[in-house]
Amino acid sequence: MKLNDWLNNEIPNIANSLVDVHSSYFSIEKTIGFAGQQKVYTILENFRNALFPCLCDKFPTFDTRVNIGIGNKLRSSALDLKDLIEKVVSNENNVANNDVTLDADQIVMDLITKFPDIRNTIQTDIQAAYNGDPATISTEEILFSYPSILAITIHRIAHELYKSGVPIIPRIMSEHAHSLTGIDIHPGATIGEYFFIDHGTGVVIGETCTIGKNVKIYQGVTLGAKSFPLDEHGNPIKGIKRHPDIEDNVVIYSGATILGGDTKIGHDSVIGGNIWLTQSVPPNSRVYQTQPSPKIKND
Repeated sequence: MKLNDWLNNEIPNIANSLVDVHSSYFSIEKTIGFAGQQKVYTILENFRNALFPCLCDKFPTFDTRVNIGIGNKLRSSALDLKDLIEKVVSNENNVANNDVTLDADQIVMDLITKFPDIRNTIQTDIQAAYNGDPATISTEEILFSYPSILAITIHRIAHELYKSGVPIIPRIMSEHAHSLTGIDIHPGATIGEYFFIDHGTGVVIGETCTIGKNVKIYQGVTLGAKSFPLDEHGNPIKGIKRHPDIEDNVVIYSGATILGGDTKIGHDSVIGGNIWLTQSVPPNSRVYQTQPSPKIKND
């Protein structure tokens, strides 16, 4: 049989079976789909342009058009976000469209109203990077090139939507940041001001983690959970505290792993590289591995 004949005969049946399988897991008319996923990425980019107009090369900051350009991007992105929220909330809760519209409107208005505060907080993150990295020469270099600033910017937007109870969309945002930067921050994590991730690749911050002010962590750090408690059906129990708390003025060096919802790192502590912690550490602690004794041969 030639390929063209096979396609004409078999593709309709295969397509129907794929649709049937999909329908058993998802409501086709209410999921945002891959196009919606891409729309979330566009919304994020427009929001970043609004938070930092210098990112937007179409409307230079010295041009009087910048207010109009950024305003239009905000307006269109707000409407797109409202539509996406309506779909995911309707699919999640199976509620009437009128109720969903009111909720989505308020969620988007609340988010954009917080943009000045979000911008101010991100400025503290940029300043923390400048203060904490002797290799940088300007805050502009940090804003345009540091992966941690991209990741934390997306996180601070996604976190507001997460707190509002929006399903799916905050996680799409956080995983987009993860794919771009190698930094995996769950949108549920609460992170204070002046937060800096140096280098960043391989960092994992779990959903119920709380991080205080002026915290610096390095690449490969995991703030994760211990083993997951299961319900009577063998499924992970959701909605419980699983990840550690990091208090103010803590430094965590590369490769450290800190696990558990009852684990707390006290303020002004330093956690050395490659440490494994499943217990709390009091304030002003220094936690290091025993210095290894490498063998050096000179042949």
